[in-house]
Amino acid sequence: MSARGFIGRRLEVLIDRPLGSHHPQHGFLYPVNYGYLPGCPAPDGEDLDAYVLGVGEPLERFTGDCIAVIHRLDDADDKLVIVPSGLALSDEQIRAQTHFQEQFFASIILR
Repeated sequence: MSARGFIGRRLEVLIDRPLGSHHPQHGFLYPVNYGYLPGCPAPDGEDLDAYVLGVGEPLERFTGDCIAVIHRLDDADDKLVIVPSGLALSDEQIRAQTHFQEQFFASIILR
């Protein structure tokens, strides 16, 4: 399934980089929870990654709604955008909250 097929679905994300942690290689701070869908391979061969937005505390896992996909145009690594049920975010809000990492890639937001 392409990442776009997850839009509108309720998903469980395992968080491997909780809010407030640092990237293991590049050292930048994660201002949001960041994780993956276990057992769901992405085009880069790793599990499909996900940003968890709208939660202000570090998490180990999270179940929420996929409202969008950040589709990278210059990298084979799409990112799901997962939020608590009922939370709506604009493309601008998604861009602002994921800028810490997405600033290094050209991408579009799929809905």
